[in-house]
Amino acid sequence: IAADGIVDILKDGDTTAIIEVNTETDFVAKNESFKEFVKGLLKAIVKNNPADVDALLAFEYDSEFTVDAKLKEMIFKIGEKISIRRFAVAHGVTSTYIHGMGSIGVIVCFDTDCADKDGFAEFAKNIALQVGAYATPYLDRESVPESVIASEKEILMAQIANDPANSKKPQNIIEKMVMGRIGKFYENNCLLDMAYVKEDSISVAKYVERTAKELGGSIKITGYYRFEKGEGIQKKEEDFAAEIEKLTNQSK
Repeated sequence: IAADGIVDILKDGDTTAIIEVNTETDFVAKNESFKEFVKGLLKAIVKNNPADVDALLAFEYDSEFTVDAKLKEMIFKIGEKISIRRFAVAHGVTSTYIHGMGSIGVIVCFDTDCADKDGFAEFAKNIALQVGAYATPYLDRESVPESVIASEKEILMAQIANDPANSKKPQNIIEKMVMGRIGKFYENNCLLDMAYVKEDSISVAKYVERTAKELGGSIKITGYYRFEKGEGIQKKEEDFAAEIEKLTNQSK
């Protein structure tokens, strides 16, 4: 199973691309020719703006190969499965961050008139660091589907109903308790509601607001991409005892 690999980013003018390419081992992921291959993929993405991975495979990698042909050549050359898992493209003002030699990659997108002002680049990098540090699923409260909040409320109501200390409280008190805990859900799952990592007495939203005021303009985070290498891929669990037993049985 190809669950290792690398996340990389390329910024070219107002276009920024992020990609995750998976390998079976970190040994291959550290190989310079593999890293160059990934850089070439990013260039092809920026140049052609493909709709998805299948579309990317059909484009030219260079004057000699299509992306698909180059991928197959790399697999043959390295002798290990390589998989182009996903990519994304952002346009306009962005900030990027790569953590741990490509274990996590981040693009944050901004709508702002402060991009050329002193202090904005540092602010934008801080937001990218925040996104890299926490796998936050939503940008803001409006981004959370109503079904998710409804499910959270059901869980909380069930917890209260099963708690003798709380189940007999008046309904209006129970509702306040639920809403308080929903507020905590937002703080843990929405980027703008989270405590700002470098100053946890304020939220990310307050940090954005304060920076915009200091720079004399407007700043809005419009979205972000966060790719974590191997995220969600089921890695093969090696059972050493079972492997020894298998080898022993084969030798009999």
